[in-house]
Parts: sequence; structure tokens; C-alpha cells
Amino acid sequence: MLPRVRKALSQPPQLTPRATDGRTREAAVAAVLYGPDPAHLDLLFIRRADVDGDPWSGHVAFPGGRREDHDPSLLDTAIRETQEELGLDLTRADHLGSLDEIGPVSQRRPLVVQPHVFHLPELPELRPNREVAAVHRLSLAHLLANEGRGPMPFEWNGQAMKLARVDFDDVRLWGMTLRIVDDLLHRLDGSGTGLARVGGSSPF
Repeated sequence: MLPRVRKALSQPPQLTPRATDGRTREAAVAAVLYGPDPAHLDLLFIRRADVDGDPWSGHVAFPGGRREDHDPSLLDTAIRETQEELGLDLTRADHLGSLDEIGPVSQRRPLVVQPHVFHLPELPELRPNREVAAVHRLSLAHLLANEGRGPMPFEWNGQAMKLARVDFDDVRLWGMTLRIVDDLLHRLDGSGTGLARVGGSSPF
């Protein structure tokens, strides 16, 4: 599996143009694959703590956050944020590459999120900070098999629609996090993204 992931990430990611007026905010996340057996890898997720006014409060996500002025690059942002949120040092991890940049559809001020993919043979003891309510681990093979995948109702600008979601016990992947996951899955198997992976269609 690891060689497949490495090959899939050899394709350059699609970059999102920044606003010419400098209003675009930048962020980065770390998709950490780990496991001593390269054939069986897990993906690391966090559940964000409940915070008033945070649109992603309580969501399952990848560790990451906004770029700071002192971050030389968005790769450095992903590494710094993962260290701060989980006490996980990725400076010596195998950086496999980056996925397509994405942004939320509901933000008035442009936001670009750059996902970076890393591999570690094993995870050290994690030390989540107060921004993290829980840590979750999901099998990449199960995600590729579309386990737990289906539609979920969603309303956007007064319009009812269906979005893709993936459920495992108390974990739900959807929105930007699932779009990042699906980018990786599609690069690996070419089976599409969102609802298209189970024969439907997705508006995003």
C-alpha cells in the first residue's frame, strides 16, 4: 500500500489561486499514515473540541490550522500545527507529498487549505492539547472499500441537497475532511470522489 500511495502522490497537486488583494487566508493539515506493515496503513484524525463560534467545532478532521507569519511554508504550518495539537513531531516523518488545495464553500473571505501526507512506521504516545477532544484512527483499506459511505442531507443557501459522508462507530467524515480523503482515495483507485464512489453524484 505504501508504494501505491507514494506513486499516487507523485502527481502534482492542483493549487488554488490566491486573491489579488491579499485577503486569502492560508491553512495546512497533516494526513498522517502509519503502520509498521506498509501493506496495512491507518489514517490519523482528531475530533476538534467544542468551541463557541468555531464553524468546525466538534468535527472530525486532520490536525492542522492557519498559517502564521513565521511559517516559511504551508508544509511548515502542517508540521507546527500537528506538534501543537498532538505533540507529534513530523520533522523526521516521511513526507510523501501534498494533495489538491481546497477551501470551504461557505466562507466569504477566501481560505485555502493545503493537505500534506506523511508516513510514520508507528505512532509515539500522543499528547493532545485543549483544541483536541479525541484522536481517531481509521484503516485506509476500509476507506478504499467505501465502508460506511453513503449520503447525508445538507442545506446550502436554502437548497436541500445530499453530500457524501463516511461513518465508523462514533466517527463521521464529511465536508472538507472527506474531500481530502477522497482525493487520496481517487488517486489510489480512480473510483471517483464524494457520492460518485457509490454510484451517485456530488455537487462539489
